[in-house]
Amino acid sequence: MEKHERLHAVVEGRVQGVGYRVFVYEHAHALALTGWVRNRRNGSVEVLAEGAPADLSTLLERLRKGPRGALVTDVKAEWNAAKGDFADFEIEATEW
Repeated sequence: MEKHERLHAVVEGRVQGVGYRVFVYEHAHALALTGWVRNRRNGSVEVLAEGAPADLSTLLERLRKGPRGALVTDVKAEWNAAKGDFADFEIEATEW
């Protein structure tokens, strides 16, 4: 079994009000990832996901594109060892 990793990403640009969180949620579920996605008060979207490195890399590629209507200008990504904190992938409330 492949060792799982953790991806923490902050996506900037026109990423709120365009279905970006649902887009991330659907792709994370399709890739069998766990974690969460949420809007941040500064207009960015934050993603914390755990899973197989190849699947996380696929998610990161999709984060850079986003759904129709989004305009991604930057994605800051950090990689760490997975902690196993999540049972599923969820849309969380906006960070205030």
